[in-house]
Amino acid sequence: MKLSLINIIVKLLVLMPAILFVVMGVRWLVAPAGVAPDFGLTLSDGIGLSSQIGNMAGFFLVLGSCMLIALISGQRSWYYPPMMLLAITALGRIVAWLLHDATLAVSQIMTEVVVAIILLLASRRLPKEG
Repeated sequence: MKLSLINIIVKLLVLMPAILFVVMGVRWLVAPAGVAPDFGLTLSDGIGLSSQIGNMAGFFLVLGSCMLIALISGQRSWYYPPMMLLAITALGRIVAWLLHDATLAVSQIMTEVVVAIILLLASRRLPKEG
């Protein structure tokens, strides 16, 4: 069965951030000092460093892996965990701004929302039938 052009575009729109997220997760594992500033973070030490590396690597590796599994398997359910992670992260950023005097991270929130919407579209267009 031939894929429509729109489905190919949607797959690419899922694949690109999926690869980026996996790479970011690996970077957190192997070179956290190089990736932490991208998030406005300075590396902690001791248990704080362990938490930063473990949490950030886990977040990005699960995010990217679920997206890749969704593309490969065609199973709709694999799109939902990354959608939830991204939506809750965007919500957390807004709460941090509203309640904790954090800077409103508009570009990060927009990226998270746009990728979540792409995943929603993909979950509707790409899964295999029956």
